[in-house]
Amino acid sequence: MTVAGAAERSRRQNFWFAACVAVLVIQIAAEYLMGRTPICTCGYVKLWEGVVKSSGNSQHLSDWYTPSHIIHGFLFYGLTHLLLRGKPIAMRLLLALVIESGWELLENSPIIIDRYRTATISLDYYGDSILNSAMDTVFMVVGFFFAARAPVALTVAIAIFFEIFTGYMIRDNLTLNVLMLIWPVEAIKTWQGAL
Repeated sequence: MTVAGAAERSRRQNFWFAACVAVLVIQIAAEYLMGRTPICTCGYVKLWEGVVKSSGNSQHLSDWYTPSHIIHGFLFYGLTHLLLRGKPIAMRLLLALVIESGWELLENSPIIIDRYRTATISLDYYGDSILNSAMDTVFMVVGFFFAARAPVALTVAIAIFFEIFTGYMIRDNLTLNVLMLIWPVEAIKTWQGAL
């Protein structure tokens, strides 16, 4: 590749990465305009919130649902690898970010918050803080780049471990969360509520 070709490729990569940052900024601004709280109403920021049934859940930098967002990154990397094979990784990341940010906005809308509160064990869920939602998106990016570098078998093994571990620890994980949001099963809700 010529020097001019390398410079052009670098310029395009920078454009796509700048677009990725813009998507995250738009997500944060949209959540602010939606009336989401910037940080936990407790007034402080924690690195980890380990209590699921607490007012701090989904309010701090990370929590038991962080592994689910890392798995989102694994899945979005796989999806974009299939759909955009040969395209720059930054372009593929942009698509993943648009999907994840779109989900974060939808997840923090009244319709999904109410759905979580009626169909799942998340009776006290009132949505994420802006900080937590932005970090969920950042953790998706971490998962995306991990999947881009790691062997597929390792990525799949980690995803399975995350699902089993969080399922064991909090009786919830990405699979159960999606199932209960789309098609609630009363027996699972009862089992989850017994924790």
